[in-house]
Amino acid sequence: MNKTCVITGGSSGIGLSIVKLFLENGYQVFNLDLSPSPLGTFCSCDVTNIKQVTDIIEQISEKQAIDVLVSNAGIHFSANIEGTTEADFDKVFNLNVKGAFAAIKAVLPSMKANKNGAIILMSSDQALVAKHNSFAYNLSKAALASIAKTTALDYAAFNIRANAVCPGTIETPLYHQAIDNYCQKSGANKADIHREEARLQPLNRLGQPEEVAELVFFLASEKAKFITGSLQVIDGGYTAQ
Repeated sequence: MNKTCVITGGSSGIGLSIVKLFLENGYQVFNLDLSPSPLGTFCSCDVTNIKQVTDIIEQISEKQAIDVLVSNAGIHFSANIEGTTEADFDKVFNLNVKGAFAAIKAVLPSMKANKNGAIILMSSDQALVAKHNSFAYNLSKAALASIAKTTALDYAAFNIRANAVCPGTIETPLYHQAIDNYCQKSGANKADIHREEARLQPLNRLGQPEEVAELVFFLASEKAKFITGSLQVIDGGYTAQ
């Protein structure tokens, strides 16, 4: 029987690349997202709604064991602490952190029963370093790194592994949206900003979603069965500077 992967936010960007790779390797993939996707089994879900997340994952686990959870759904928000309203703060944390909390809590009964499971959280290089105008986003990604560590310790006895992937600047629709927003506010030229972002990376280019997907798949595999509680950086050397 095929292994099962549940992913949140698998309809675009890094998430879509993850869905593709797991499908190519024989997994049955359930994608919890608000935006429909032709790949995998699409489950319309607002991951900020704990009941929706719980109900969908319980329905999946009633029919089959859940081997892998990839908590990927997230939103970017650019502002310093003074420029962040309470509504902004809640929006970022409800999606980036509460969504992960809901998904992890929902898959644990299945994984505990089978004494096996891999949980991968999509954190960021901002779990390790700060960036300008990134108060709420940075904080949310650091929270995800913490969740990976505590979950790894709490559930190691059940052979459940939890790790956080920490991408740097990856060329996704989310990246282009952030650059577009910046250029709209500042009047900067997008091509210039895009080149500057590449120059900031020691490898002199942006990462690609497929590269992050390969790391996620490795962490979910038996090849990574002694890796848990780790923060796996994939940032072209940015945080090594």
